[in-house]
Amino acid sequence: MKIKLCKILFFIILIFSNTFIFGADENLSNNENSVKNGYISLLEASENLGSSLFWDPITNSGILEKNGNSVSFALNQEIVVYNFRDFAITEPPILQDDKVFISKNLVENAKNIFATPITEANFKIGAILIDAGHGGKDPGTVGSVTKNGKKIQLNEKDIVLTVANNLHDMLKAKYPDKKIMMTRSTDVYLTLEQRVEIANSVKLAENEAIVYVSIHANSAFDKKASGFETWYLSPGYRRNILTENDADAEILPILNSMLEEEFTTESILIAKFIDDGMKKQIGDLSKSRGLKEEEWFVVRNANMPSVLVEVGFVSNPEEALLLSDQNYLRKVALGIYNGVSSFVTHFEHSRGFTISQ
Repeated sequence: MKIKLCKILFFIILIFSNTFIFGADENLSNNENSVKNGYISLLEASENLGSSLFWDPITNSGILEKNGNSVSFALNQEIVVYNFRDFAITEPPILQDDKVFISKNLVENAKNIFATPITEANFKIGAILIDAGHGGKDPGTVGSVTKNGKKIQLNEKDIVLTVANNLHDMLKAKYPDKKIMMTRSTDVYLTLEQRVEIANSVKLAENEAIVYVSIHANSAFDKKASGFETWYLSPGYRRNILTENDADAEILPILNSMLEEEFTTESILIAKFIDDGMKKQIGDLSKSRGLKEEEWFVVRNANMPSVLVEVGFVSNPEEALLLSDQNYLRKVALGIYNGVSSFVTHFEHSRGFTISQ
């Protein structure tokens, strides 16, 4: 596993500048009553520079890009990162009247950075692995619905496979250049270990990363329990992502800790994007139960950003009826698809947080 030092530097900078979702301040408006003379609106700055602009409202951070160069910054942070390897201290971007403003000094520095084109490869999502839970001899959780006076058994393994196949087709159509993979595409049984092995054995280029999405359905003794939820690995859990073959033993614990923090952050972002996507598609029929953390086997043992999506409760009569409808399951898949594609856009615009493997 090759570790790119420039990505580690960028990750360290992000830690100390508090740009992660954990440290984002929900009241980021500047205390000043008016914008300083030395500032210009971010949109105007982008237009003047002739650059593309990417703004992430989740992390309250932005990127200006031109000629293969990038300038990264975050609200109320003095650290600005150039091309994901160099950084400088400047006046922090501020929020005023619901608009982002950056200093004219930052704009001038960006102009100088953009003057020389670069062609280095961007970091990108090279593969997306979709895991349909259960299968074969393992039906998962079981419910029932009555249609046309006939009682029909509802198996989790069938629900999630339908969603997974729809999701696969959507992602394949959008990203023909990426590996869109499934742990199973038919009704077969796979152990948890086999699923994780599939995930961890995917071959990637040096500048590529992989995302793992596991799909399940819920059940509860309380028949009124309903809704969808997205799980990510508890930040308190720690894996050994790197081994002694990958780095010097003295710095190995530090690198493992950094990678773990990185994967956790990205998993939370994926979970957030998926939750938002599903709200838009089925929020009027099923409520969001929010983001949750847990040490699921498939999540804690996959060495990559990973989430587990529970699409609804088969134990709830009304929701079970929805989960038995093919059109509804396609909407569920579309919600997950929109979330995953939003993360891909976020990741690739920022050249990614995941260190290449």
